[in-house]
Amino acid sequence: MQTMRPEEVLRLRMASLLLGRREARTPRQVVTWFGAMQAQDLASGEWSFGLRIPGATQGAVDQATHDREILRTWPMRGTVHFVAPEDAKWLLALTGVRALAGAAGRRAHLGLDEATVNKAAEVLAGALSGGKRLSRAECVDLLIEAGVHTAKEHGYHLLWYTSQIGVTCIGPQQGKEQTFVLLDEWVPNPRTLSREEALAELAVRYFQSHGPTTRQDFAGWTGLAMADVRLGIDGAATALQTIDVEGSPYVMAAALRDEASRILAEAEDTEVWILPGFDEYLLGFKDRSLMVSRDHMKTIIPGSNGVFMPTIVSGGRVIGTWKREVKRTRVDVRPLPFAPFTPAQQSGFSDAAETYGRYLGLDANCV
Repeated sequence: MQTMRPEEVLRLRMASLLLGRREARTPRQVVTWFGAMQAQDLASGEWSFGLRIPGATQGAVDQATHDREILRTWPMRGTVHFVAPEDAKWLLALTGVRALAGAAGRRAHLGLDEATVNKAAEVLAGALSGGKRLSRAECVDLLIEAGVHTAKEHGYHLLWYTSQIGVTCIGPQQGKEQTFVLLDEWVPNPRTLSREEALAELAVRYFQSHGPTTRQDFAGWTGLAMADVRLGIDGAATALQTIDVEGSPYVMAAALRDEASRILAEAEDTEVWILPGFDEYLLGFKDRSLMVSRDHMKTIIPGSNGVFMPTIVSGGRVIGTWKREVKRTRVDVRPLPFAPFTPAQQSGFSDAAETYGRYLGLDANCV
């Protein structure tokens, strides 16, 4: 079995995450590469695309949703992700079922019964039929009018459930409001995979976009049981390979093996990235010790509530957090480094801030 040092793993992982690769690509190509990308916060999710598409603008990424290149739904762990439209159905069928299995207890806690959530799904299916698009507020009002009176208090759960079972998905933004559409109408030609094919496909997508990493990380990302993780990796056959990292087995895309020497030789340890809080760079892993020390995790997740601060990354490691303030003609970008920047890091941060400003269509001001 091939062996690899942790620092080599980190450099290859950055390439897998498309951080450092400069090839031209579209939002659909990016999300297809990953399989799914965190999208709890829309602005954060869209900047994750902007980071990985040279010359991208926020308007172009947003337009990709309108053009049905990408969509948001709840495929894994009951959490919103961007996915390629044709992948939504099989992902929901494969990984969404575990979130649904745990939802019964949550419904009991909220005082919702099976009949209520199913009625909500039926009402929304009828109301959105024919290509209609309704805002979140309009969906809640419609449910209340139809006699689902708990929608006022538990609208989020009802809308989540309806998307989780594959009836609806999140549509394009309507101003600052989230909208919903019928998934079958929005994506009339979804991919159809058997369960075994889906497990193998998801394993390939995860390890090609996050590897080298562990089976435990794959399980944490998908919410799959370890038995299914093993089936997926075994089903991927020669597309994946296992390496040894300090005595632990790590999995990576076999195709990465042929590029590894070049990637390691060309790795720019001085390059600086300013990542959104909800990015696959950290959220895609259960064990984040390669990227950030345990002491600094408290700064990145200050409330220990799953809300991540935007991070500054250099050499594959988190070296600080950052904040922004969007104004009429500019965006102020403030670094909060864990230690004083080196001259190279300061220059790299300024370059990264300028890239972010161009993405927003604003001048960037480092403060």
